[in-house]
Amino acid sequence: MTSLSIRGVTKRFTATPVLAGVDLEVPAKSITAILGPSGCGKTTLLRIIAGFTDPDTGTVLFGDRPVFGAGASVPAQQRRVGYVPQEGALFPHLDVAANVTFGLPRAERRDSGRVAELLSLVGLHEDLRRRFPHELSGGQQQRVALARALAPRPAVVLLDEPFSSLDAGLREGTGRAVTQALRTAGATAVLVTHDQGEALSLSDQVAVMRQGRLVQVAAPADVYGAPVDVGVATFVGGAVLLPARVDGDLAFCALGALPVSPGDAHGDAQILVRPEQLHLHSDSQSGGVPTRVVDVSYYGHDAAVRVDLLPSGPQVVARIIGAEVPALGSVVWVTTRGSAAVYDAATTPTVLVSEGPELS
Repeated sequence: MTSLSIRGVTKRFTATPVLAGVDLEVPAKSITAILGPSGCGKTTLLRIIAGFTDPDTGTVLFGDRPVFGAGASVPAQQRRVGYVPQEGALFPHLDVAANVTFGLPRAERRDSGRVAELLSLVGLHEDLRRRFPHELSGGQQQRVALARALAPRPAVVLLDEPFSSLDAGLREGTGRAVTQALRTAGATAVLVTHDQGEALSLSDQVAVMRQGRLVQVAAPADVYGAPVDVGVATFVGGAVLLPARVDGDLAFCALGALPVSPGDAHGDAQILVRPEQLHLHSDSQSGGVPTRVVDVSYYGHDAAVRVDLLPSGPQVVARIIGAEVPALGSVVWVTTRGSAAVYDAATTPTVLVSEGPELS
């Protein structure tokens, strides 16, 4: 497998800009998730990497080998790219073995050992080799699609929303199996997704895309724990954003005095804490801020609890384990653990609260 480099890539469709100067480095044998909402340009970028469409400007390199640059483009069939689309796109008239070996030379198609190796790699039993796609579950179909993509030993594997059609439980298990197969194969992979949980849990690096630009590229923990701006903060998880006054290493806000990194900002600012940083207590001995419970979204394993700060403060949301859910209308005290992130007050809303996705 090889590294992937994208430099200064732009793309327009008629008068509409889709990609605006995209730069991305994907190390060899790593998984990068391109995360963004629908219409932000992430699938277009994937198609440019694959060679299905050319950028207007920029360069694309597999290792040291340019596959697009200075107007010259290597055809898709010569790029050694494995591509896994949303629905798997298996051939319905071919069995599993024939689907897996479809892109291989004829001699290799007859190699039953290669089929068994590839099925084992993606966590499927060899007994499935004679089944047809309609006889497989959705998760099994996606694993067969990955085995087919890995069969020619590609330089890069591209996955375009590969789990979006699966239900939640199947999506999680299939995602783990697919990424394990990619790591076992030593693949260089790019996963396109709009699912924050997928991006954070399955990749080595997350590239957050917004309106045709990559606004942050970092390890999952850094994207979640140190988002570059408010837009990233609210997109990758639940968020509580409050106006604050920053002085030194403390931010003074409706939740009290919260620690921040020294030098982040001074004076008026906006601070971010995650809902899981907020802890609810049943008595005032906690030393927290009094609140009243106004709404509970219960998920079994956890819950999102919305509270109004008393006597007339803003509303915030806390994520807590399911066994500790307070009653509606009850008074609880909230304390905050960990530090807050600081942003410029002039470029952010006054108060913003989002629960984030349900935990799985």
